Amino acid sequence: EAAAQGLLAGLNAGLRSKDKSLWWPRRDQAYLGVLVDDLITRGASEPYRMFTSRAEYRLLLREDNADLRLTEIARNLGLVDDHRWAEFTRHRDSVEKESDRLHHVWIQPDDVSDLDATKVFGGPLRHEYSVMELLKRPNVSYRDLMYILSTEVPLDDERVIAQLETQAKYGGYIARQAEDIEKAIENETMSFPDNFSFDVVHGLSTEVRQKLMAVRPHTLGQAGRIAGVTPAAVSLLLIYLKKHRDAGNKLKRKVW
Repeated sequence: EAAAQGLLAGLNAGLRSKDKSLWWPRRDQAYLGVLVDDLITRGASEPYRMFTSRAEYRLLLREDNADLRLTEIARNLGLVDDHRWAEFTRHRDSVEKESDRLHHVWIQPDDVSDLDATKVFGGPLRHEYSVMELLKRPNVSYRDLMYILSTEVPLDDERVIAQLETQAKYGGYIARQAEDIEKAIENETMSFPDNFSFDVVHGLSTEVRQKLMAVRPHTLGQAGRIAGVTPAAVSLLLIYLKKHRDAGNKLKRKVW
């Protein structure tokens, strides 16, 4: 945990020295983003430990997709050299190319003998399926499907194969979590004005106001993660921000 913070501090020190914008990961981008956000919004009365259970988007924060999540960002920040970038793009392109191919290769019931179908799928196929649809089944592997499609040339890269199988089998859950993230980002990016006084928001309890004033969250998302700030309090803050943002937009249109 301390080393991770040191790496992020070093990165931002380098960016600051070059007069570039600072960067830190969001909670849905990396466990480091969860760690930093927790320490800022919730504090730590004892040594902080980064458990996976702390991350609400841990389905996306997997070891096997860390390069897909962060390498392009790191490249833009100047942390990835040409050799590593070439290796990453080769891997990423292989995953995308094979995924697209599997979506467009179809298996007809007559293409598979009843014996092979029972062995791989647990029973005969009733209608045509794309290979990617079949890969979604729990006990069906990429190698199984390539065995059935004897005319197809399979991949030999185990990392790419593992990525394809994970994307297929957990695709529905991943898509659902991506929708949750999209909704959360709207609140996460709704910021409080500079020197905002939480006293102007009617309905907040004294305890909540004190916690908000102590942490001084920059966004509504951060405010919601402060210990003791209730969902009801977040709703009041959201209503206040939307009301005054809409009023400000109307004023701008009127002036224009």
